[in-house]
Amino acid sequence: MNGSRVAAIVLRMIYLYRGSPQRIFPIFVWVAVDILLWGFLTRYLNSVSRADFNFVPALLGAVLLWDFLTRVMQGVTMTVFEDVWSRNFLNFFATPLRTSEYLAGMVAAAVMTSLVSLAVMVVFARAAFGLSFLTYGVALAPFLMVLFLTGIALGVAASAIVIRLGPASEWLIWPIPMLISPFAGVFYPVAVLPGWMQTIAIILPPAYVFEGMRAVVGGSPPPWDRLALGGGLAVIYLVLACVFFFAMYGAVIRTGLIARYSAETVT
Repeated sequence: MNGSRVAAIVLRMIYLYRGSPQRIFPIFVWVAVDILLWGFLTRYLNSVSRADFNFVPALLGAVLLWDFLTRVMQGVTMTVFEDVWSRNFLNFFATPLRTSEYLAGMVAAAVMTSLVSLAVMVVFARAAFGLSFLTYGVALAPFLMVLFLTGIALGVAASAIVIRLGPASEWLIWPIPMLISPFAGVFYPVAVLPGWMQTIAIILPPAYVFEGMRAVVGGSPPPWDRLALGGGLAVIYLVLACVFFFAMYGAVIRTGLIARYSAETVT
């Protein structure tokens, strides 16, 4: 793998964002809207609840962690979408660029955008509602790592779907985090779900993160064994997503469907 080629993918995204500030604007806007909406909701719940429980780290913290996963996934998919929208996808692979290098560049670009988004979330939540991620203690690092790996896996798999089904399939990609969140128990314990949903939650790495987050907020020690299981699942899904990406790219090359990226439709 050639590091300079991977860096070129990241550099292209940097130039793209630098030349089009409107692409950066939504990152801050949606983060701010989520923080304000859930921040005021948690403040209201604290004012009307008689329980000795702080809803800010439980609910607002859950929103920020889930937003982090979503931004990571979108950081991967947006690299592909930008190339598809600009009809630039084929140009990359007319060069000596390898598929693995393009994939690595996608992940590196996702790291860049997700770190910026995370920094904005932390600063804004702290300033507006006094939420400190230090509330989660040493468990914060595994929380973020499991969500990061899961977001990368989702982004790579979603990009493979777009490559296989064509540009119009991007509309299948945007709702993925929303579809997963009810099963992951982002805002409530997995135990309240019906049995069939709990079965699905068992195989979702984020479910272990949010269960662990609620345990820490409730004063219990972090469930390291459960977090390790969630991390192991995230690694497995990431490997499977990369295999899926290579398989889909190979399929569109063999069948000639790659031509769809140079035209709106294939005839």
